[in-house]
Amino acid sequence: MPFLFVLIWSTGFIAAKYGLPYAPPLTFLMLRFLGVAIILLPLVLFMRAPWPHGKVGHIAVAGVLVQAGYLAGVWCAIKLGMPAGLSALIVGMQPVLTAFAAPLIGERVRGRQWIGLVLGLSGVALVVANKVSLIGLTWQSIVWCLIALFCITVGTLYQKHHCPQFDLRSGTLIQYVASLLVVLPLAIWFEGWTPAFADVQWTPQFIGAWAWSVLALSIGAIFLLFALIRRSAATQVTSLLYLTPPTTAIMAWLMFGETFSMIGVLGMLLAIAGVAFVVRK
Repeated sequence: MPFLFVLIWSTGFIAAKYGLPYAPPLTFLMLRFLGVAIILLPLVLFMRAPWPHGKVGHIAVAGVLVQAGYLAGVWCAIKLGMPAGLSALIVGMQPVLTAFAAPLIGERVRGRQWIGLVLGLSGVALVVANKVSLIGLTWQSIVWCLIALFCITVGTLYQKHHCPQFDLRSGTLIQYVASLLVVLPLAIWFEGWTPAFADVQWTPQFIGAWAWSVLALSIGAIFLLFALIRRSAATQVTSLLYLTPPTTAIMAWLMFGETFSMIGVLGMLLAIAGVAFVVRK
């Protein structure tokens, strides 16, 4: 399950590379959230999925943080000039922040896990080192990236503490509907969105990226993430995100011919070693 999660989660940057040239980021996210809701609503009704009574508010808050907050933060930061490598490095601080905050939800981080977290962060830094650039950097893009880091960290801890157990079908539907309601006014404010989706170019590349984002990322990967949060410590789950930049780099090499140096290869090995330190029983 962890391997499959990392593999699917890492395709998010590939889908963004295919889809974002044809739609503004928040508009893309709105279509993504809407697509998930359209698929899950009849599924929940047909299968009579249990409704999480008493947890709806907590599930919605966690979803807004993990979905709307994290994705909108990263994509808006890149749109405003944040280099992708630098954004990956900033968001890569999440496992360390989660480890610092773990005692707040009753989790203990052992010494070996701290070593793993440092190794993992160092590995991520090496992987993205040759892609980090300060060209085009603005304070607005830094703020959006920090918002993304805050949201994914707090959202993971919040869900682990307040609502680790819920039916994935109905719970995920709640989270994406809540995220859609949050992203909608942001899309109107920043992108001048209208119901006609006039800014979207419905090319085969965009439709493919949108379909993959809905089915594989927003349903498949998120179901796996929630299952991992349910059964594992928050620090162990978030440490898996250290494997995202190396996996994405390999995918970009295979699909787009992007290159990475021997330092990047060393970073991949360090990230893998760091995750092994954290998740080993």
